[in-house]
Amino acid sequence: MNGLFAAGGPLMAVLLGFGFGFVLERAGFGSGCKLTAQFRLTDWSVFKVMFTAIVFTAVGIYALEQLGLLQAEAIYVPIPYLWAIAVGGALIGAGFAVGGYCPGTSAVGVMTGRIDAIVFFVGLLVGTYLFAALFPQLDALTTAGEFTQGDRLPELLGLPEWLVLAALVAAAVGVFFLGGWFERRARAAGQS
Repeated sequence: MNGLFAAGGPLMAVLLGFGFGFVLERAGFGSGCKLTAQFRLTDWSVFKVMFTAIVFTAVGIYALEQLGLLQAEAIYVPIPYLWAIAVGGALIGAGFAVGGYCPGTSAVGVMTGRIDAIVFFVGLLVGTYLFAALFPQLDALTTAGEFTQGDRLPELLGLPEWLVLAALVAAAVGVFFLGGWFERRARAAGQS
């Protein structure tokens, strides 16, 4: 029984998945309208939440490492392939903008019975199947631009890790101000 609820156990994964989905739905991220508003620059909630999560995690890992509670090298990070990331990011971003969902929010939308989410999710499954079927032909793309193991952002920039994290925190604060400005501007335009 303990193994099922262990950190990597299947029941823990299911519980965390349901919890994550619940939070996404409560935040309104299970709606395609909420998500496409990000691309219209009228609602920055999605970007603020995701960017905050990234910065919080980066700073948290650094702090835990400095306190001796975590060894960052123990965290598995897959080897990044620059061109695969660029192409995949562009494709998923285009799908996100057109459909109003990302993979996680489409699953939330499906579970809440949204027809548009069901259509998007079916498209996601078909796209995943086609990618898997074409994967041998795409090998050159999926392995292009490989970063070496030591290619972390601080090393690439030649800067101390704390300085890169400080810049990320400053960028997050800037995003909140910029996003708020865009949101106020959109509300004012909607009232006139």
